[in-house]
Amino acid sequence: MSGRLAVPVTAADHAKGSADAAVTLVEYGDYQCPACGMAYPFVQDILARNGNGLRFVFRNFPLSQAHPYATMAAQVAEAAATLGRFWQMHDWLYQNQEAWTQRGAEGIAEGVQAVGLDPTQLEQALEDGHIAERVRQDFMGGVRSGVDGTPGLFINGVRHRASYEAASLLAAVVHAGGNAEPRRAPHIQPRARQVTRHR
Repeated sequence: MSGRLAVPVTAADHAKGSADAAVTLVEYGDYQCPACGMAYPFVQDILARNGNGLRFVFRNFPLSQAHPYATMAAQVAEAAATLGRFWQMHDWLYQNQEAWTQRGAEGIAEGVQAVGLDPTQLEQALEDGHIAERVRQDFMGGVRSGVDGTPGLFINGVRHRASYEAASLLAAVVHAGGNAEPRRAPHIQPRARQVTRHR
């Protein structure tokens, strides 16, 4: 099983942070995955702590057999990207994961309005075959990289197989950046851990 990122990061990726950052953290994520939802605040906190030293890249890896709305959510986020609202949609989906997953398509539609997207424009964007193809390409890139569960994390191209919780992830990011000691890890109470595996 591969332990390295098979698809290099390019300008086409959804990225936060400088391309010159010492550390690039790539996540293959599923918007409906509970473990991804638990990892989300840790990633956000580490981004805030590392400033220009860290670039974060998100790629789609919807586990549709386990999560019936994951592909729809990924496609909506990609359609939102064409309207300049990718990160707003991405954040809303994770911040409100428990609520929208209970309502499915109606819950996602609420998110579309919550981030200020025009439903008609979004629907038109979703009709573009490039949206579904982008999600599929992300997924296949994850498969080639050995991703077998979500979140699938890579730090500077190397698979991070330890915990995605704050202390472990922060230490790995700091080590990859060649810094001395990590700052104190954020005190975030995780929910009961639930990892989704790709079958």
